[in-house]
Amino acid sequence: MRKVILFIAMSLDGYIADRNGSVDWLHGQGSDGENIDVYSEFVKGIDTILMGWNTYHQVTTELSPTEWVYSDFTTYVVTHNEMDSSEQIRFTRESPACLVKKLKTEAGKDIWICGGANLIRQLMDEDLIDQYYISVIPTLLGAGIRLFEGVEKEIKLKLQRTQTYNGITDLVYTRR
Repeated sequence: MRKVILFIAMSLDGYIADRNGSVDWLHGQGSDGENIDVYSEFVKGIDTILMGWNTYHQVTTELSPTEWVYSDFTTYVVTHNEMDSSEQIRFTRESPACLVKKLKTEAGKDIWICGGANLIRQLMDEDLIDQYYISVIPTLLGAGIRLFEGVEKEIKLKLQRTQTYNGITDLVYTRR
C-alpha cells in the first residue's frame, strides 16, 4: 500500500510560514553549496501530491508563477473554490481524509502531503500520515503559521533517521 508522507520545512520554533504567510526564510545558515539535495531524492518515491488551496495559490502566484514546478506528478488541491481541473492538477472538494484513503488503495508510488497546516492537521486527526519528513530551518520566526497547531490527539512517532547540512536538520519519523 502507498505511504502518505509529510515532507515539509519549519522554523526552529515550529512555523511553516511567517506572520505574513511568506516562506522566503527557508534557507540554511551559509552558502547553497553546503546544501544536500534531499528534494530530488525524496521525489523519486512519489507520484502524487496533496496540498491545500493556500499552498497551491502561493506556489502559482509567488514561488513559481510562470511554471508549474510539480509537472512530473499528479497534484490534488483541496479547495472550496470552483476551479477547472487538468490532467496534472485536480481540484477537489473531497475531504482530505476521504481523498487520502481512496488514493492509498490505488496503484502508484507514495503520496506527498505538501501543505498547508489545516490540511495536515485534518490528516493527523485521522492518523493518516505514515511518515513525517521535517526539515528544521535555523530560524526563529516568533509568529506565523504553526505546523502542528490544533492537533486533536497524541501521535506517537519513531525516529528513523536524521541528517544535518548547512545548519538544517532533517528529522524523519514513522508512526509507532
